Amino acid sequence: MGPRRPKLLYRDGLLRDVASGAVLRRWESHSERIEPHEHRVTLETDSGVVRIHEDESGLRVSEDGNCQEYGTSGVCLPRFKGHPHATWLRALHAEILVNLMPFGPVPNLHAYPRPWYRDSAMMLMVLEKTGNLGLVEPWIAGLHQVYDNNNAGECEADNLGQLLYIVSLIDGGAKHPIVERVLKASRQYEVGGPKDRHLLGRTDFAERPVYQTKWMKFGLRALGLDDPYEIPAIEDKYSSLFWWDYKDQHIGERCFEGDVGVNYPYLTWAEAHFYGDAPPMHLLGAKTPLTWEAQASQAEYWRMREIASELETERIAAPHTWHAAEAFLYLLELD
Repeated sequence: MGPRRPKLLYRDGLLRDVASGAVLRRWESHSERIEPHEHRVTLETDSGVVRIHEDESGLRVSEDGNCQEYGTSGVCLPRFKGHPHATWLRALHAEILVNLMPFGPVPNLHAYPRPWYRDSAMMLMVLEKTGNLGLVEPWIAGLHQVYDNNNAGECEADNLGQLLYIVSLIDGGAKHPIVERVLKASRQYEVGGPKDRHLLGRTDFAERPVYQTKWMKFGLRALGLDDPYEIPAIEDKYSSLFWWDYKDQHIGERCFEGDVGVNYPYLTWAEAHFYGDAPPMHLLGAKTPLTWEAQASQAEYWRMREIASELETERIAAPHTWHAAEAFLYLLELD
């Protein structure tokens, strides 16, 4: 967990280094117990009990009275003591932390080799609540691209507000050099007059003016900057993904129920949060990883074969940090 620890993968008695694929340890086990909420794997072997355990200070393998360390950089791991969903929160938090790479936060460290601003913004909402923003401060300080250009190379208008929010999370964010570039770029998306000015661009290959304008207003306010925009009174199905503010400025009905959640569960979780519906707990896995995304147009699913060939075949990236963030933030609110 965190950007400075090595990424290790345990499966079927093998502990591998994700970056190189090298097998670090091998065991013949009679049984194994994986506890994602405790960040622990326990194996029963002929020679005794083996524990692979990660905590706030590092990751260790304990066997035969010996302990070998694999990375000792610090992360904050709140226990959420007394919260009715504490075990879920700890496991979901880990699925976010494990996808913090040295080059930034990613949706999935296998299928997505670059950060996405939309997913990153949601991840950082979690890191802010768990005291882990320090893990991503170097990445934030070094941001220099107005768009992530990850969606088939498109310049997506919601990136503008997301980027403003992201840089607001570090000291002196308003003076970050990217801010002026974002404000300049926003002018090309402005439509309407002084009383109804808003953004109109593309997000996920369609125009989402309400969603884009909500993000822009949120980012400007986070930085304490002037806000000239008004949220348009039009239907935009992405409006319900923006559940943490401007909820009274929305036109439309639920549109991410049913089968949508099978492939893109973060949409269903966000919409349930917006409307105050019961959390869609069926859209969390029964075992680790708890979160996923499937059939996405830009994911490099061939990389998932490093974990399991069926993930590549079925086009599934697991875990997935937007999914983890949406579930975490909704469950945290239900204290």
